Formats: sequence, structure tokens, C-alpha cells
Amino acid sequence: MIKNHILGAALCVAGIASIPTAANAESNFVTGTASPLTASAHLDFTVTVPKFVYVRIGTGTNMANNTTVDSLVYNVPAANVGDGTSISGTGGDLSAGQVTARVMGNNGTIAFSSTTLGAMSNGSGDSISWSQIAVAVATNTSATALPSPTLADGATTSTNLTPTSGTKVTNLDAKWTFTYKNQNVVAAGTYGGVNTNNGRVTYAVSMP
Repeated sequence: MIKNHILGAALCVAGIASIPTAANAESNFVTGTASPLTASAHLDFTVTVPKFVYVRIGTGTNMANNTTVDSLVYNVPAANVGDGTSISGTGGDLSAGQVTARVMGNNGTIAFSSTTLGAMSNGSGDSISWSQIAVAVATNTSATALPSPTLADGATTSTNLTPTSGTKVTNLDAKWTFTYKNQNVVAAGTYGGVNTNNGRVTYAVSMP
């Protein structure tokens, strides 16, 4: 019986000792004749913010994944082939060959790049260089417009995005309008396409 009482007491003490000290609130009781009579207590706060990077070209939802790939299409009138008349496109989340572009990150300079696998092909040995695709950049919601990396045949081009002064935060967007320059007479055919004949550009971001 004595053994059982000793064991029970030991378990009680162990249970009390196992209560986390973090659960204890601070208090301060002061008494005396001083004037004023003061007391103080403290709270400690911790906020954890994850590192993130985000890129959107065309259709998308801010700070979320979206698998939609916009398709921009240019139809050249027969009478204007190669005459230098700029051809507007269809498609894009803002329509008429215009897309929303946005890059965000919170850990320093972001390298922003575009990559193509080669000049656009019609599948019959003919090609149109990416230099024939022009992009006009206009501001959207940020005071500074997000620049568009240069499009090059079978290459990656990159530009560095500098964070807002005094911070590590980058938050830039823009409206990009793509047009076909139509400066050369080229063979008939459909060049590029939906992830075919080198018709896709891959935009990427890299942050430390």
C-alpha cells in the first residue's frame, strides 16, 4: 500500500513537470507605498513569412497555379504579305494579342527569362524568326511596367528585376501586346502552333 502511494505521488510530480512552460502567462504583482505604483508584463510575437516567387503570362490567378496556356494567332492578308504592315493578333487574356504579365518575389533580385526552341517552322522546312514578333509594354497596376525579355531563335534571354528600394520585394506587372512585324515575304503555311513547330515561348523566373 505504501509503495502504491509513493508511486502515485511520483507520477503526479512527473505530470506537473511535463506541463510546457510556454503555456504560462506572465504576470507581475506589485505592492507598496510608492507613487506611482507600476507593474508590467510582456508578450513575444513571431511572424514567419515563407519565401515565394510567382510568374504569370496571360490567363492566371494571382498567387495561385493555373494551367491555361494562351494562344496568340496572326492571319496575314494575301495583299499584305511581307509589306511591313504590322499584323495584330487574336487571343490573350486581354484579347487582340494582349496579355497580362506579372512577376512577384520576396527574396532579392529575380532573373526573368524567355526561351524558344528555335525559329517558328511551318513543318515544311520554312521558318519565321522570333525577331518578327514585336511586343509593346504598357503599365498595368504597378508604377513601373514589367519588361519583356527579348525573344530569340533557339535561345534563352534574361533580364534582372531589382527589388523595391530598401526591400527584397519585387512586384511588377504590365500589359504586353504582341504583333507580327510582317517584314519579309515567306513561304505559305502555318508557322508555330499550340506547342508545335517551335511556336511556344517559355517564361521563367529564378530568385535566390
